[in-house]
Amino acid sequence: MEKQVHFIHFLFALFCFSYIMFSVVAEGLVSGHHDNGSVKLFVFGDSYADTGNWEKFAASWKEPYGFTFPGKPAGRFSDGRVLTDYIASFLGITSPVPYTWRKTVEKSGLQFGMNFAFGGTGVFDTFINAPNMATQIDFFQQLLEEKVYTKQDLNSSIVLVSLAGNDYTTYIQRNGNFQDLPAFTTSLINQLSANLKRINGFGVRKIAVTALQPLGCLPILTAFSSYQNCSESWNTASKFHNQKLQQAIQRMNNESGKHMYETLDLYTAFMSKLNTARLAGNLKLRSFLTPCCVGVTSNYSCGNVDKNGAKTYVVCEKPELSVFWDMVHPAQNGWHQVYSSLKSSLHRLY
Repeated sequence: MEKQVHFIHFLFALFCFSYIMFSVVAEGLVSGHHDNGSVKLFVFGDSYADTGNWEKFAASWKEPYGFTFPGKPAGRFSDGRVLTDYIASFLGITSPVPYTWRKTVEKSGLQFGMNFAFGGTGVFDTFINAPNMATQIDFFQQLLEEKVYTKQDLNSSIVLVSLAGNDYTTYIQRNGNFQDLPAFTTSLINQLSANLKRINGFGVRKIAVTALQPLGCLPILTAFSSYQNCSESWNTASKFHNQKLQQAIQRMNNESGKHMYETLDLYTAFMSKLNTARLAGNLKLRSFLTPCCVGVTSNYSCGNVDKNGAKTYVVCEKPELSVFWDMVHPAQNGWHQVYSSLKSSLHRLY
């Protein structure tokens, strides 16, 4: 019974509560070869893409998040950079400014695009009171109506969409099992497709959508096997989602007559690292499924403190070797490895 309670407690934390239970980095953003703002990146998503949209009460603004980069908490759910930063770096631009910072930065700070992602959100509403994907798109549309960005800006812009993990966690929390999951996946992909078409309608050049990561390999689920094995049922759900997503992307590309939409295969990128670690006994990846930052007991999470302000979490000795930072978020090293796997396919964004 105690195990079951802990399991429910963990699920509650998963993606839906990712931004409260866990934390991030977001300040001295990744710099590449600046392109004088000719390329812009607009981001819609959750904690895997959020670079600081949450207010300062969120765990992403508390120690030890931001430990590796920029060296202090700055709004990212990691010890360092997240997917957005690496995609921006590939495009040769600075990571786009978070939407909630738009009025506090110089106009020149908007030249690389904007990040609308909020940790804990989904395509649909989750248990987190934050903007879902449709609302994030509303924010974008409002900026276009206010002429913050022009049609010419959009002609040279890339859109990154990183969502859906929180939708599945919310589904399981509400239903308690995987029954009728295929029907839910279908409705999720239908809504996601409608949202993507809406973004496309604004005149952006290319839209990159992340496939679902192997949810069953997140530490919150591998903890039950002492971080040894992934959950096959959760990974099956991820694979089914990705299959349906790929079909939808192909259909939309056919309809548009252009290759407007691309998928970024996070599932394969993560699993290739896991398989490499297993086959080679690679010391650098020996702790693939083990998080770096954890609560001292299951009642606590990374970044928590007690009523006296004392830390109730521990951080591993070498975060730079970790793939996962906390129970659901990759470490900067994990994102770097995923990016390395994806890099050869990113030329399709141009």
